Amino acid sequence: MAVKVLLITGDAAESLEVLYPYQRLREEGYQVDIAAPSRKKLRFVVHDFEDGFDTYTEKPGYTWPADLAFDEVDPAGYAALVIPGGRAPEYLRNDPEVQRITRHFFETDKPVAQICHGPQITAATGVLQGRTTAAYPALEPDVRAAGATYRDGEAVVDGVLVSARAWPDHPGWLRAFIEVLRTKAPAA
Repeated sequence: MAVKVLLITGDAAESLEVLYPYQRLREEGYQVDIAAPSRKKLRFVVHDFEDGFDTYTEKPGYTWPADLAFDEVDPAGYAALVIPGGRAPEYLRNDPEVQRITRHFFETDKPVAQICHGPQITAATGVLQGRTTAAYPALEPDVRAAGATYRDGEAVVDGVLVSARAWPDHPGWLRAFIEVLRTKAPAA
């Protein structure tokens, strides 16, 4: 039986930040389940960095089915958690089921990968206190307000928490996360 990794997301998540870890972790032999507010076809977005814009632009991205709803998730059955960015974390952070799931991984010292706006979820859950994390640079004040240290890096590792700024950091971010996974929860 494959070791399971949970990926929590919703509509308006960044396409690359969902699908790259989903596919890369499956390539490593992990079973990856995508959880969302409900079982439905999710609508992702593409955030791009274009000349002349002060921040990223947003375009429609891929659609992808959620495997299960948050209230169906038993986090004890998962070895690790992935929290992609995009706009989804902005509304997911208030969901008590998302907070329940996220808290479990930190309380049990299981690997967690977060990227871009993903730290909005961990900050709202109260688990960033005393930690070091990367995030989309505009979230530096949010990270600090959550009691964490912000680090501008492509693969920031703090124990079992592995974080990055945005999708251009994927190679370093997933390489570091897979190293943590191989130590804490090797694929079968």
